Amino acid sequence: MSRSKHVKRSLARAATSIGVLVGLTAFAGAENVAGAQEPSAAATPDQELIEQRSGTPPPRFAAPGDRMLEKEKIILQSAFGVDLTHSSAALPLHKGTFGGRTVWFVITEASDFGLAHDLNVNFSPKLANMGIGCPTCVQEVTLTSSPKNKFGEGVIHFQGAPDFSPRRVLHSGRTAGNKNAFPPAQAKPGSVGSARYSPFIRIKGSSVVYNAPIIASGDGKFDVTRHSNTADRVLKIRKPTPPSSLRSGEFRPGFAELLLVHGREAGQEIFYLSTESSQAAAATIERATFVPALQKAPFLGGDDFLGAARERIFLFANGQTGRDNPEAQGLNHVIQDGFGFEDANLANKPLLDALANHSGDSLNVLGDFPSLADPRHANAYSPLWDAQVGQWSPKAIREGLDKRQDDENEIINLARERPDLLTGPMGARYGAGGFVINCPTVAFTEQEPVIDEVAPVAGSQG
Repeated sequence: MSRSKHVKRSLARAATSIGVLVGLTAFAGAENVAGAQEPSAAATPDQELIEQRSGTPPPRFAAPGDRMLEKEKIILQSAFGVDLTHSSAALPLHKGTFGGRTVWFVITEASDFGLAHDLNVNFSPKLANMGIGCPTCVQEVTLTSSPKNKFGEGVIHFQGAPDFSPRRVLHSGRTAGNKNAFPPAQAKPGSVGSARYSPFIRIKGSSVVYNAPIIASGDGKFDVTRHSNTADRVLKIRKPTPPSSLRSGEFRPGFAELLLVHGREAGQEIFYLSTESSQAAAATIERATFVPALQKAPFLGGDDFLGAARERIFLFANGQTGRDNPEAQGLNHVIQDGFGFEDANLANKPLLDALANHSGDSLNVLGDFPSLADPRHANAYSPLWDAQVGQWSPKAIREGLDKRQDDENEIINLARERPDLLTGPMGARYGAGGFVINCPTVAFTEQEPVIDEVAPVAGSQG
């Protein structure tokens, strides 16, 4: 079931309840109204017709012959498509400015239900909490539109932006005496946010918080090979068509093709983006922008608690490795088997092949997801993930119990009941690792995640 259908299902439940009350109230009078008729079929068009009438054909971004994901499996409905050959998604590109220079951004979430659906982005109520105790976690921006703008977007003016010029460096930690690639011997992020940069923005005069990561800068040629002026996951950019080149009433958006991350949720494979992290090493491994200010986002260890803006994501430091190993997972794996030390670009076929066809990604496990059937869990979704870093014990590795995990409750149950198998780094107590990652969800590949595979055990924080 697509997200639009899930939303309509939830709205239908509410509408049914309201309709029953209204119907009971009006029944006595309605039964005497002459000529009362059933609603016409035209009042309830089918889903296909709704989609046909509600949008315009998306721009083409994929090469001929690329394998494309079915549209109904895309959660982030503003996406123009998901390319399975590249493990990528094309998102609408929006124009902004910072310090007199052009920047380009995408939008993935909004804290308001109606505006999220107006923009076809993910609804995340938790974003409304983002500024609690952390004023710099939300960037106040302004919006202007040219007096000559007859039909099209305004321009967002940012107070901060990433510097994409640093060279990303990631060196494996593997040495003669250490078989693990993680922690890396060296990790330098390929982009760093300025002091006032946050991807979470609030337009002056509004209370709504949007997730709007800046992913490129400048008006000239975009470097999508070594990423000197683009984020490290940008594979392709096409700028919007200038209004002066269009007919009256026409708007042609640009797009950015972004490398996705393969993850797991409720037993299913999912795709998400990774755009920022509050820790330098995590930003490097994730090919994201380093934004240390997000470290203070509310709040460490916070999930479904009052005032929390975060949701949990589960990472494994030392899971199994190996190309096509069905149990491979974790940070060792993505560095070693996913070509984590190389630049991501369309010319790097071995890297794209490793991620798309050989499970070379870290396969982190996400907590709450927009498509979950329980509204409490669906609405608890946030793109800002509180990293829970797990480490398999020598006993787990020795006995072959360090298997791939794919469900939130299974992991927290395991940490609660078998601390002899799963702990935090260096044997510490399992829980929040102390950093966050901005990871908007995009799609699922097989079945829609609708419910966790198991129930949480008592005391497992589930």
